[in-house]
Amino acid sequence: MRLCNWVGEVVLALPTLQRLQAEGYDVQLVGKRWAPALLEAFGWPITVRQGGLLSACQQLRSLRRTLDHGHHTAIPALLMTKSLSSALETRLAGFLPVGYAYDGRSALLRDAYALPALRHAAHGYWHLAERLLGSQASFPTTLGWQPSTPQLATAHARLTELGVAAGRFIVLCPFSGADDRRHRKLWPGFQELAQRLHADGYPLVICPGPGEDLAARTLFPFAHQLVDVNLGVYGALLALAHTVIANDTGPGHLAAAAGARLIGVYGPQSVAFWAPIGRRVQYMHPTTGWASVDQVYAATVRL
Repeated sequence: MRLCNWVGEVVLALPTLQRLQAEGYDVQLVGKRWAPALLEAFGWPITVRQGGLLSACQQLRSLRRTLDHGHHTAIPALLMTKSLSSALETRLAGFLPVGYAYDGRSALLRDAYALPALRHAAHGYWHLAERLLGSQASFPTTLGWQPSTPQLATAHARLTELGVAAGRFIVLCPFSGADDRRHRKLWPGFQELAQRLHADGYPLVICPGPGEDLAARTLFPFAHQLVDVNLGVYGALLALAHTVIANDTGPGHLAAAAGARLIGVYGPQSVAFWAPIGRRVQYMHPTTGWASVDQVYAATVRL
């Protein structure tokens, strides 16, 4: 299975991966370099995709030979992605790719499925599994992400280093990822909210991603900064927090999937199609503009 390229999308695909495993498939994943840490608890073999079409094809050919065991059997490749390039490289590597008819790639797919009308992005991955399995099932109410035991232990150790108790801190996720080049998903009230929470004595934790550490220190100098935290440990920290406050971004989806109490602050450029899924999610997405600092503050400190 070729995983998507963004953390939030892989998190939303978790029920699909688990269902295929439950149906008896030997799930072999190909994804980004952060995928092994994100999915460590599930034990799935993950090949970290190499950059460039030629390198990716060579890598996939090697994987196919390993999986084939010399029997020369046809091996399907379920594409969670919708790109032409992902279909091309899996076909050139000798797999039989299946996925959505999109981006002009239908001729490369063994089975090209029509993209249905969907209420939520997560249902798209679930629908792919339904087409592959030939049976329907209700989409679950939770995504079921969990950290591995070592990742959870590391999260507790990092909190101990900070002198912060589990369940007694707030995680801020104030950034929006590399795909938001115009910063349209950045809630403008994050800095004011953080200042108010800090003044009221709430311990704040930020886990900046690559290239975000300088901005985190500059905008939130009073928050505990945990850098170089892999996604599995990050998810464990989110689950241990009193509350997580996140923009429309991958960490918000991870927090919801981990069972954290999440306040998802979405604005004019965000759509409900990508809303976080979880039982403890408060999704703040006004019909116009952004939620106010007062509204988010009140939701945060509510017991």
